[in-house]
Amino acid sequence: MMRFKRWLREGVWLLLIAAVALWGVDRLRAPALPDDFATLVVKDMQGNPLSLAELSESQPLLIYVWASWCGICKLTTPSVAKMIANGETVLNVALRSGDNARVQQWMSKTGLNGPGINDEKGELTQHWDIAATPTFIVLHKGKVTSSTSGWTSRWGLEFRLWLAHF
Repeated sequence: MMRFKRWLREGVWLLLIAAVALWGVDRLRAPALPDDFATLVVKDMQGNPLSLAELSESQPLLIYVWASWCGICKLTTPSVAKMIANGETVLNVALRSGDNARVQQWMSKTGLNGPGINDEKGELTQHWDIAATPTFIVLHKGKVTSSTSGWTSRWGLEFRLWLAHF
């Protein structure tokens, strides 16, 4: 019994250290978003204006920056597609993934329904200081509540969206 308690205690410490390390890495890789980020109006692939503040007003908005050539994005996209199917508000931003037709085809094939921006030359994401794909930004009521880059689980994303309410 003493051995089990010791392993349990050491396991808890290991998880705590890992959580702090992951949080620190997230902070280091977080994009330095411009001050006017939430007030930006961007155009979707059909040329319609999208206000980030309006999209995030009633519920948290997940901005998913991905690329069709990104291996990790192929792992995270099914989770994001399930979140969209479950009613979460997601804005897809395709980074250097081809023309609008190609991006739209890829979004349809992977289940990324909803509004999408094609950042064909990478100018928008460069302005947002996004250096890695995938990048996830949670915006609620016009405020950035969290951001992370790289692989993350669906539960991690849903937890971030839930935390945005507070």
